[in-house]
Amino acid sequence: MKVFLLTAFALTAFAFNSILCRLALRGDEADAAGFTVVRLASGAVMLGILFLLNRRRKADTLPTGRVSAFGSWLSAFFLFAYAICFSFAYLGLTTATGALVLFGSVQLTMVGVSLAKGVRPRPIEWIGLTVAFGGLVYLVLPGLSAPPLMNALLMAAAGIAWGFYSLRGKGSEDPLAETSGNFVRSMPMIAAVALVFLSDLHLSTRGVILAVLSGAVASGIGYSVWYAALKHHTPTRAAVLQLSVPVIAAVGGVVFLAEAASTRVFVAGTLILGGIGLTMIRRRNT
Repeated sequence: MKVFLLTAFALTAFAFNSILCRLALRGDEADAAGFTVVRLASGAVMLGILFLLNRRRKADTLPTGRVSAFGSWLSAFFLFAYAICFSFAYLGLTTATGALVLFGSVQLTMVGVSLAKGVRPRPIEWIGLTVAFGGLVYLVLPGLSAPPLMNALLMAAAGIAWGFYSLRGKGSEDPLAETSGNFVRSMPMIAAVALVFLSDLHLSTRGVILAVLSGAVASGIGYSVWYAALKHHTPTRAAVLQLSVPVIAAVGGVVFLAEAASTRVFVAGTLILGGIGLTMIRRRNT
């Protein structure tokens, strides 16, 4: 039951990043750059607090050092790229569409890297990749219900960045410390963006609250809880579990934002998630 609750909380938190961002941007409670600034800053603060509490609780078993000593600048860049592209993409995407493009791109990126490293996929994996990619293409094909191409491309870029960020964190000996360090290292990058968009920055009280919830809770606590849950899941199960996030986000979009669930999103979602699911079949044996 504990593992189930941890897993359910983490996956719901991931989905709520999409919901909270859409709530802030659609209601003009925040601009994309301002939302990202507050999100990453509050995430850094929350993770910093968790880092210190974890160090105090396990002082005898964990290496010493400040949070800024962990992580890497390249990983921080991927984190920053994901967050900023994510926010600007949601200026023109529904919650469900954005989550589908994001997680479809994440999984395709990770599989693509495996191919580049010489991993020879089985025929069913090639079929899965083709189906998933076809779903993404179908989702953004010109038409009355197709999402804006630029916004879809930005979300795909966010997914690619998150895919590389995830790959770089694979096998981390202290995920909490490294994630905290990456968030802290991303602060100069987001500060530079804030300066560029300084004249356009606007955040209402509600916008700040939504951004803080996204950064501190859905990102900071959500990532930490996910790391705790990962200890009890195989890599294959963890990958497949994440495929539920677009579904949760779609339901949240309907409930909290009164968004319509279009046939295009349903068909594309079935193709993307089904295709990615096929690529995971072989991984069960590795």
